[in-house]
Amino acid sequence: MTDIPRTTTQLDREPAAPSATAGERLRLDGIDKWFPGVRALAEVTLDVRAGEVHALVGENGAGKSTLMAVASGALAADAGTVSIDGHVLSGADPDEAREHGLGIVRQDPALLPDLTVAENMAVGVGYRRVGGLGRAVAWAQARLDPWEMGIDARTRVAELSVEQRFIVEIAKALALEPTVLILDEPTEHLSLEEVQRLFRTVRALAAAGTAIVYISHRIPEVKQIADRITVLRDGRVRGTFAADDVDEAQIIERVIGRTLDAVFPDKTATTTGDDRLVVRGLHGDAFHDIDLTVRAGEIVGLAGVQGNGQASLIRALAGLEPVSGDIDVAGRRVRSGSAAAAAAGIVYVPADRHGEGIFPPLSVAENISSATLPAVSTAGLVSERRVLARAVEQIRALRIKTPSAHTPIASLSGGNQQKAVLARTLLAEPRVLLAEEPTQGVDAGARVDIYRILRDAADAGAAVVILSSDGVELEGLCDRVLIMSRGEVVRELEGDEISEAAITRAALTATTVRAREGEHSERGVKFRRWLRGDQSPAVVLGAVFLALGILVSVANPAYLSAFNINNLLFMVAPLLCVGAAQQVVVMGSGFDLSVGPLMGLLVVLASYWIVDGGNLYVGLGLMLAGAVGVGVVNGFLVTRFAINPVVVTLAMYMALQGIYLSLRSTPGGVIFGGVADLVQARVGIVPVATIAALVVVIGLEVALRRTRWGVELRGVGSRADAAARLGIRVGRVRFFSYVLCSLLVLPAGVIMMAQIGIGDGRPSLSYTLASVTVVVLAGASIFGGRGSFIGVLAAAFLVQQVLNVSPFLGLSQAWSYWLPGLITLAAAVLYALLRSTGRRRRAASRPAAIAGSPA
Repeated sequence: MTDIPRTTTQLDREPAAPSATAGERLRLDGIDKWFPGVRALAEVTLDVRAGEVHALVGENGAGKSTLMAVASGALAADAGTVSIDGHVLSGADPDEAREHGLGIVRQDPALLPDLTVAENMAVGVGYRRVGGLGRAVAWAQARLDPWEMGIDARTRVAELSVEQRFIVEIAKALALEPTVLILDEPTEHLSLEEVQRLFRTVRALAAAGTAIVYISHRIPEVKQIADRITVLRDGRVRGTFAADDVDEAQIIERVIGRTLDAVFPDKTATTTGDDRLVVRGLHGDAFHDIDLTVRAGEIVGLAGVQGNGQASLIRALAGLEPVSGDIDVAGRRVRSGSAAAAAAGIVYVPADRHGEGIFPPLSVAENISSATLPAVSTAGLVSERRVLARAVEQIRALRIKTPSAHTPIASLSGGNQQKAVLARTLLAEPRVLLAEEPTQGVDAGARVDIYRILRDAADAGAAVVILSSDGVELEGLCDRVLIMSRGEVVRELEGDEISEAAITRAALTATTVRAREGEHSERGVKFRRWLRGDQSPAVVLGAVFLALGILVSVANPAYLSAFNINNLLFMVAPLLCVGAAQQVVVMGSGFDLSVGPLMGLLVVLASYWIVDGGNLYVGLGLMLAGAVGVGVVNGFLVTRFAINPVVVTLAMYMALQGIYLSLRSTPGGVIFGGVADLVQARVGIVPVATIAALVVVIGLEVALRRTRWGVELRGVGSRADAAARLGIRVGRVRFFSYVLCSLLVLPAGVIMMAQIGIGDGRPSLSYTLASVTVVVLAGASIFGGRGSFIGVLAAAFLVQQVLNVSPFLGLSQAWSYWLPGLITLAAAVLYALLRSTGRRRRAASRPAAIAGSPA
């Protein structure tokens, strides 16, 4: 048992009195904040002075991050005021807080994963400070290089490791040269060297007069860096103290509201269980020659320098990474794959609880029961009563703080989410429990509960393997600790040998820090980045287009006739427009199924006015009004009422179809010949309409990469919540994306009007599916944030070519449907492989961090 020294003489000391001479940089006065059924903050008052590091500590769910969200303008308080350097914020506006000198490093970095590092930093600090997007790369690189993390400002944030993302978030905040700097759990993913570099920076900023709010669960760090400490519990301030006046035990007791007698449960004196997990000759991408035995009732730790294979090893044991070698559980061989591992009784608790551990939309009860549904089901039907009963039992036993079992798990604090994951794990009655960084981002009180849960699991007969970067945690919890270096186990510590110092010493003497990927081959890195980039699909599609053209022309020379080329180019023009229109909304994480019927409506409207005896300008005006009106309605419904865009635009699809069929149930109204001739004019064999469409598409590509509109559109599609925290007006960006989409359909409607020459909306319906095909072929992410209009250009030409080649090859009309489908499927598989290769490479090349307490 490890005891915390405790004295009580200072526990009830009055908060330290503010200095009359110290300048007040940040003041939060009487802050109240309610969420449905929960009072997150209750009359919180906090002052932070110039030149001080003011630590804010509390359990998960105490209200720390909510309070700082209010301070930074990301969240509106229900009552109270926020003052920065004497300026009272007028409301929830991150831009206003930033303009008055507040910078924030969030526990969940406000980064847009599909944007580059440079673009993220430009959005985060403001375009003026950077000097425009053209200078963003050089500006960002100059601020990242001192951290020596091998971060290229041109790299997409999604391709960075977790550690590198936190450095970007820190560098972005420091670039603001803030008068108030908020650091919310800034060291959770940093190595010892990076923590000390951060502390040196913090001290230098404080010496220069910056007021710093430091939020951390790591009490030793708080004691090392802070001048004053404020304790927050259950949304209320429980005291403010000079850091030198309280010890660690007193801080912890204030945080959790009770006396804490022991951090770690007693270790099992002797372990006589069977060899529950046996690993022989295990090889993977990041490790090799692993022989490992864990007995029932035993807790074994994995430690060492990050990036030396331990993360890949624990995931491989869970069946999440491909391996060769033998894994036996309770004497039975386990086949590869997560399903086989689960069937053998292996249960994995991931480090990334948000991405891999929980199901955010589901309730706490549903999350807890999700791994053991057969136990709460009868004939395949889940019993809600049994789900709730099991959940309530676990909530009580593991002390999960939640308003009810029906509460969405996403609304719980990180520590309570982790307890829910562990509750699910225990209900599965694991033979082998694998836990990767089980207390990452968890407060002191929840850590103690989690240690008890893990020890109870071992005492119940499970073989427990823990991967942790905290040497104190490994020392207090584990029966044995294995040190890994360069993919193999180089040292085993057991019993009294286990100590934080011994773990760190073994890691340091066994290995050197691995070179980062970028230090090996700059040319190779650039090529891989290009392969995973937005423009590589255009090159691939262009090559397929040329190859198919050559093949068809060899089989039938008539394919290269001037007539056919002109026809191909003219037919591709409307497809370019609708493809670009669809791309605009998809980039913003939207979708528009109404583009085809909108084209049909515009053609029908034109057939009443752009005819002999009609008025050309009235007809064009009606077409423009129709396009804008549809875009406004779509955008308003999607943004104002948060209705799924597929639902909104599907309804619009049917409505527009009904309108144009009501106007013209049969084709009618011959389009004025002069207008049709003008639209079909050409320069040589190239139609003017195609040239115009190319100019529009290329212009959109330039705007997407070089303008604030393009960066914000990609940012909203990449991650809307982070975009909002950075001050991007998400609703406005999405609204105008639908308006622009409909405006881009307008030229497509004009071109189709000239093609068919009569008021008939029915030929337009195929363009909805064609626009989706073009966007998918172009390599855009259907979830938003990623894509290229150059890719749209190449995809549109390829799709139109495929539709055009069947007669020249003597194929049936069915091939006009099969070929686009096959090509689209092949492209989707190729893009998925490229991006998954990038993810595997990033996982294998994480920067180094020493196992052990960073402070």
